[in-house]
Amino acid sequence: MTFINKMVKDSFVLLLFCLFLFLFLFAEEINNISFFSRIPSKFFNVNTIFLSIILEAIPFILLGVFVSAIIQTFVSENVIRRVLPRNAYFALIPAALLGIIFPICECAIIPVVRRLIKKGMPSHVGVVFMLSAPILNPVVYASTYFAFKSTPYIANARMFVGFISSIIIGLIIYRQFKGETILKTVRDSHHDHHTKGNRILETLYHAGDELFDTGKYLFIGAFLASLFQTFIDRNVLLSIGTSTALAPGVMMGLGYVLSICSSADAFVASSFGSTFTEGSILAFLVFGPMLDIKNTLMLFGYFKKKFVLFLMMITPIVVYFTVYLFQLFFL
Repeated sequence: MTFINKMVKDSFVLLLFCLFLFLFLFAEEINNISFFSRIPSKFFNVNTIFLSIILEAIPFILLGVFVSAIIQTFVSENVIRRVLPRNAYFALIPAALLGIIFPICECAIIPVVRRLIKKGMPSHVGVVFMLSAPILNPVVYASTYFAFKSTPYIANARMFVGFISSIIIGLIIYRQFKGETILKTVRDSHHDHHTKGNRILETLYHAGDELFDTGKYLFIGAFLASLFQTFIDRNVLLSIGTSTALAPGVMMGLGYVLSICSSADAFVASSFGSTFTEGSILAFLVFGPMLDIKNTLMLFGYFKKKFVLFLMMITPIVVYFTVYLFQLFFL
């Protein structure tokens, strides 16, 4: 029965995506039909934004699932244990800096981290890598630098605040979930018995399973984000954009609902530069890659509810106060 329910859910998500794609390709023809012409144009905007999020995220999702599959097939538990410092606290620093070596955005990092934890990486170390990699990578740094050419220190500030915030969150996770398993118990692949001994086929099967599992959460998250982007009243947000205390929280909320890939979010953030404080823009740039609608659904799909809710509670608190202190002393 569980398998049938899963098939029904997966089929529904796939049909939903096909429907959005059909509406996007034939929007003008559909709008010319008298019955559909009464549909408000905002609903077509939802469709356009949804597909733009999907198309932006798919390349990174593919990267993430293949990296995850390669880790599953070729990396042993012993390798993970050898490369990480044994001290739980010292291991946080190299974990936060891994993003410099592995330029993975938030669209792709969750399946990779899940796989690493299953292979033996300590949970709190995996969380630090998951939160920092979408910020501390060369692609994101370059995009942020070019988006803020007139204020290039924003790119450095983003790296610094992202690094500090991820370390603090990792310490809290370690204290709270020490010795606990934060992953859901989910069977990874239905193809292992067909591919034993053939690592290339095994990698492809793992990647296929991971892509379908991750993709359905991406589709649902992108749909919710597109609804928020279309119907949210930005004038209300802009009215409090100059408040040092309130603006960072507002921009963090905006980063969560817009769900923009970290490799492109700096260009959106720069458009708010004339209205919002630099501290609030920094909060948008740090919090958005750590948590947004689409990766929240992925987290609930792969991690235990207790852990995800705790992470959703502490992440905005840590980021807010880190940004607040940073802007107090440096901006």
